Amino acid sequence: MPEYAAFPMRRSSRPLPAPPPGNLPLELDSFVGRTAELAELSALMHTARLVTVVGPGGVGKSRLALRAAGAQGAPADGAWLVELASVREADLVEHALIETFGLTDHTGRPPRAVLVEYLVERELLLVIDGFEYLAGTCGALLRELLRRCPGFSVLAAGRRPLNVEGERVLALGPLPEQDAVALLTERAAVTDEGVLLEVCRRLDGIPLAVELAAGRLRALSPAQLLERLDDRFALLIGKNSGALPRHQTLRTTIGWSHELCSPAERLLWSRLSVFCGPFDLDAAEYVCGGHGLPAEDVLDVIGELLDQSVLTREESPTGVRYRMLDTVRAYGGEWLESTGDAGRMRRRHRDWYMGLGTWCELDWFSPRQAAVATRIEGELPNLRAALEFCLTEPGEAHLGQYLAGTLWFYWVGCGRLAEGRHWLDRSLELDGAEDYPESRLKALWVLGYVAILQGDTVDALAALQECRDEADRTDNPLAAAYAVHRTGCLALISDDMERAELLIREALVRYRELGELNSNVLMGQVELGMSLVFQGELAAAVALCEEVDEICRDHGERWTRAYALYVLAYAAWTRGDFAGARELLNECIAIDHTFRDLVGLVLAIELLALVTASEGDPAEAAVLQGAAEPVWDSVGLPLFGSGYFSSPRALCQQQAGELLGQTRYERCMQQGKALTLDEAVERALASPKSPAPQAQSVNVPRPGRETRKPAGSPAKGGEAAG
Repeated sequence: MPEYAAFPMRRSSRPLPAPPPGNLPLELDSFVGRTAELAELSALMHTARLVTVVGPGGVGKSRLALRAAGAQGAPADGAWLVELASVREADLVEHALIETFGLTDHTGRPPRAVLVEYLVERELLLVIDGFEYLAGTCGALLRELLRRCPGFSVLAAGRRPLNVEGERVLALGPLPEQDAVALLTERAAVTDEGVLLEVCRRLDGIPLAVELAAGRLRALSPAQLLERLDDRFALLIGKNSGALPRHQTLRTTIGWSHELCSPAERLLWSRLSVFCGPFDLDAAEYVCGGHGLPAEDVLDVIGELLDQSVLTREESPTGVRYRMLDTVRAYGGEWLESTGDAGRMRRRHRDWYMGLGTWCELDWFSPRQAAVATRIEGELPNLRAALEFCLTEPGEAHLGQYLAGTLWFYWVGCGRLAEGRHWLDRSLELDGAEDYPESRLKALWVLGYVAILQGDTVDALAALQECRDEADRTDNPLAAAYAVHRTGCLALISDDMERAELLIREALVRYRELGELNSNVLMGQVELGMSLVFQGELAAAVALCEEVDEICRDHGERWTRAYALYVLAYAAWTRGDFAGARELLNECIAIDHTFRDLVGLVLAIELLALVTASEGDPAEAAVLQGAAEPVWDSVGLPLFGSGYFSSPRALCQQQAGELLGQTRYERCMQQGKALTLDEAVERALASPKSPAPQAQSVNVPRPGRETRKPAGSPAKGGEAAG
């Protein structure tokens, strides 16, 4: 008797049910995330007999398909998986299916006839994976089987659709960040969530990459893993002997997609690797066209890369754009380096975005201003790449200075002061641009402008003085005019109103003589109005800003107009026209919020808080003051450290604090601090809760003078304004 007979098996009194037919593998580990995608895929499978999950290598197409197939409940004749990754001969596809179903036939009939005979009266689901090398052959076979076998349905997973009539496609992207972190945490049994989140971001949320990273965490700490991810292809090598060959490493997974591409597709893939983030067709044609790939062919090849899931297509506010996952991009970048063409392609990329920045600067003073802001926001990753190239490539520093200066309207007008300062400082620290003084002069006055708005008067003065001296030395009257103008702005936030008025008037004369008219020039007129209104010359300030308002309306310019509305609102409050001031500020805030201009927005909210207190609602005024505080934290020195710009806040704080009492005032302030920026704007634009009192003339305190509040009116002090 065999030895195993000594260990008899315990038998059940009832026979076990026969397992459902099919060959789907059992899951060996937990399925994490993909709740929404699984629900969408299940819904598609209920409405179509052919559904294909498409996506780049390693994104989890196969796992999702198998999960969905198992979750559906097996059809009467089972769910069957056929792996075609190793099948390279078209004639063998039908035989692979025959082998999957366990069929034998020695009659010499065509394999397709054998399949039809077997499937025609059966109800089963075929899960087909790895079909990309033979997509055409697979598509033709499945088309015939679906037509002739009514109970036959297919769930496919691959880089591209099968292009069969009636096919429904689910495009699978990377895991959301939290799901990727959950997967990494579950697989690696580590809990350093902050570092793991950054690891998952660096890996694009690609499940395969996350799984491979989890394997590395047996030997590395999360921080060590993060350090080594710059060479992700060398690091993320899988050791799981049960995995498919194409899933053994991240490099071979993506390389498998690369093998599937035609020479033109491979060439474009490598060239597109110079883009960071999304890009449009025009950029791709300019940067990547030529030298073996005519620009007019780029669109067709992009379509093929979309079919291969190398690229993804997305709708954006500026139109159709394309994107490549960073991991896929890194693979293409290696190929580009190997061709020796990387330098030329990066220069073409730089040239395109240099041209884009120049065009957008010119178009900023136009009705397309909001569209320009949106365009630059969408192109920011590529603009950063262009700047980085200029600032790290020998002989390109002057172009980095030019581009950093050209984007002044975005740094200043769209809430990017800190980033603008970063690029401007870096570009001006570099040597080697001496032969291009115009680029350096532009970067200097823009740096001065940005530093002023950050409240950094020391660096602002140094940059503007250097700009003025060099402009005079090199006979550059336009740069000199900008330097004078911004030096006047420096005087404005330093509370030297007489000097501010003098310098800004001088700059406006210089602009006029040079024929310069743009948003900067009009902003100079607004800033002159600020200096006048702070000095109590109300009528002159209103006249200047009403003229700016009219010119802006004629040209469709909104950003500068918002600042003109701020000055007009300040003047209206000073006259006691609280309802008029609120109306002007509402429009000002709406415009500033559109552009994400945090400086203009927070100034307007501060003034609106004072108007609200004057209207008799100190609690809401305190909430608005609280909402302004976090915004200043993200801009720079609150209210520039200026007594004049701070006076609305001081007056509001005094008036609301006295009426509410310190405890309630602080409680309202904290309520405002808890608001998000969008919530703060929504609150600011809401109708006042209390009716405005009848208009009355008020006096504006001057910095350095005593501030006191007569009963029932805003605080008075100093000489009368207006």
